[in-house]
Amino acid sequence: MSAMTEPRTIDPDALTMGAVRDGALRGRPVTVLGFARSGIALARFLADAGARVTVYDGRRKDELTGAIEALEGRDVALALGPDIDPAATWAEAALVTTSPSINPDYPTTEPRLREALRTLVAARAAGDPTAPALVSEPDLFLRLCPAPTVGVTGTKGKTTTASLAAALLAADPSHPAVLGGNIGVPIVERLPELTPDHRVVYELSELQLPTLSRGTTVAAYTNVTEDHIDRHGSLEAYRRVKRRLAELVDPAGALVLNADDPVVAAYAELGTAPVVPYRVDEPTPGGLGVVDGWIVAAGVQRLPMAGGGAATTEPGGRVLPIEELALPGRHNVSNVLAAVAVALLFGVAPDAIRRAAAAFTGVEHRLETVAVVDEVRFVNDSQGTQPDAVAAALRAFPAPLVLIAGGRDKGIDLAPLAPVVAERAAAAVLIGESGPTLEALFHEAGLAHTERAVSLEAAVRQADALAREALADRPGPATVLLSPAAASFDMFEDYAARGRAFKQAVAELAASRAAGGDR
Repeated sequence: MSAMTEPRTIDPDALTMGAVRDGALRGRPVTVLGFARSGIALARFLADAGARVTVYDGRRKDELTGAIEALEGRDVALALGPDIDPAATWAEAALVTTSPSINPDYPTTEPRLREALRTLVAARAAGDPTAPALVSEPDLFLRLCPAPTVGVTGTKGKTTTASLAAALLAADPSHPAVLGGNIGVPIVERLPELTPDHRVVYELSELQLPTLSRGTTVAAYTNVTEDHIDRHGSLEAYRRVKRRLAELVDPAGALVLNADDPVVAAYAELGTAPVVPYRVDEPTPGGLGVVDGWIVAAGVQRLPMAGGGAATTEPGGRVLPIEELALPGRHNVSNVLAAVAVALLFGVAPDAIRRAAAAFTGVEHRLETVAVVDEVRFVNDSQGTQPDAVAAALRAFPAPLVLIAGGRDKGIDLAPLAPVVAERAAAAVLIGESGPTLEALFHEAGLAHTERAVSLEAAVRQADALAREALADRPGPATVLLSPAAASFDMFEDYAARGRAFKQAVAELAASRAAGGDR
């Protein structure tokens, strides 16, 4: 009898982490599309699993030095630069894996690659046995992950909520918690160490959600408003993408839904899993809310894997007092409610939740207090790229406040933000491509003072001077808030680079003042 012939392509539905450990990828040709964070993680994971990996990216080799170094000598073939035909990189591949930003339906994907991917998808749909499957990094992770997962998504607040949920789950030492995803940490490389005892919190963005073929154990939503219209084309298309996680959630898991957000609250009607609603008011049965300054649970049921039955709380359903939270703003109370719901679902004890929540001070680039320099507080909210997030940030701090905003327009209606700026800010300093548009909107809404700045460093100095002028009329501290209401790509690599530049500018200002300088 002749030996069985190995299939030409890999069926991703047949892949498990056990099969990968047993050599299912060993010697098989696999293509990775995209050589940023997710692509690097994919290439490392697949190479370590024994695959013959080829990485494609339209950028030239000299633009990808850091990515190449991150491979740490692994045997990976590089197909880099504008002269490479993308389709040629998967002509012999058994599987094609992608960074989540690469999608044949996204206008932001490189045109040549987008067309080649459409041809591949069509061939696969037509049953061509030589056409390899297309799997994104987050989808591959969820296919292989042996641990229960918590998917966190929303227009704003998802990074804070995911980070806090991981911190609360980590308060149970018997179940190690792992955090990753859109937060900037691809976790496909963590797969070999994960077990069913782990708890994985996975922040998922509108880039990642359309690429998923399966959901998470728990799906937690913060809110769904308007964002990334430049990529999705319409508000309805964006909302359809966000709904994906609720549609795919494990029926034996749970949906954690913001009852204060009408779009998110409506996901309960999908009937895909039991619902845990939360709101910044008295809780509804089975959910969480706020009563007399306390976060309170009203009969939240633990997941079956956590023993089932009602989650343990203090008398009256109390979990923790709001006054113990270090996070500023009413919107963060909502984020805490979502994270507490996740912890209760997994059976974390209320005293452990309380301690971990009180110790949580937030995440970098999201309402991050950088320094207080002579009665002026500098706050880095570089992740505030969407109007609702900026409005929440403005409401999180008392007057006087000076806003730094501007960058690359995301195709979102910014008009509703203008009255909030006029009400909450003493002045605004505008930067980047959208600066003139924002300046006109803010003036029209009644903001008396705006200035343009040629750089973020200059904006920090100008905002500092304006904040000190405001302090002449009232007690401090004043706040200088970087919350751009725009993407960063006109001036920076990403929002994190913008946030780091803000922090550096503040540090230089503080050093100058300490040395006796004027600015």
